[in-house]
Amino acid sequence: MAALIEIEGLTKRFGTFTAVDNLSFNVARGEVLGFLGPNGAGKSTTMRMLAGFMTPSAGTARICGHDVVEASLAARRTLGFLPEGAPTWPEMTVRGFLTFVARIRGFRGGEIAARVDHAVALTSLSGVLLQPVETLSKGFKRRVGLAQALLHDPPVLILDEPTDGLDPNQKHEVRTLIRAMAAEKAIVISTHILEEVDAVCTRAIVIAAGRVVADGTPAELEARHPSHKLDDVFRDLTQPRPSEVEPV
Repeated sequence: MAALIEIEGLTKRFGTFTAVDNLSFNVARGEVLGFLGPNGAGKSTTMRMLAGFMTPSAGTARICGHDVVEASLAARRTLGFLPEGAPTWPEMTVRGFLTFVARIRGFRGGEIAARVDHAVALTSLSGVLLQPVETLSKGFKRRVGLAQALLHDPPVLILDEPTDGLDPNQKHEVRTLIRAMAAEKAIVISTHILEEVDAVCTRAIVIAAGRVVADGTPAELEARHPSHKLDDVFRDLTQPRPSEVEPV
């Protein structure tokens, strides 16, 4: 399988603090990668560097062969990004916001409406299309953020807590959608909901203090603890800081 995300020695420093420390891994088409770690482990910083919102201090990252620094626009054209607390214009209606996103993505004429309608159908937003974004619940705002990430049908998706704020039925719908898209895309999901890893991920990477401490399938990670529970494995891996990557 071709690697659509390639990360080599990715590092981010803020003064004397190293938030991301020499990360290296690839994500192939057809993989759904659970990107796990405790608060402050460097997950969001890594995602922001991949999405072009933050410049690495060292190392490289490529999306569909495009360097995220040297060919930033080309990389971002192939990427759908849902950040934590995805920004929107609160006074816009849902349709107005998604139409705006379609236009800045370069769509014109009837293709704008077609793209918006498809994203709305995927994320079950038809009932709130004419509401201002600021009037929506947290769950619906999250779905608007997901819709904008999917609107241009990118080959790579980077989703930070995609089911945050959703009720159980909505979580099931989003997980079903991710599984349906997985064969044709490389998908990275940052989540603190470990059951989500079992539900949708084909692989999981655990980071702590900015470094990879485990990389394997959910079943391989679960086999590392007598309880065979991912939360116990996660707890063991993330405290204290390991000195090197532990093989699966």
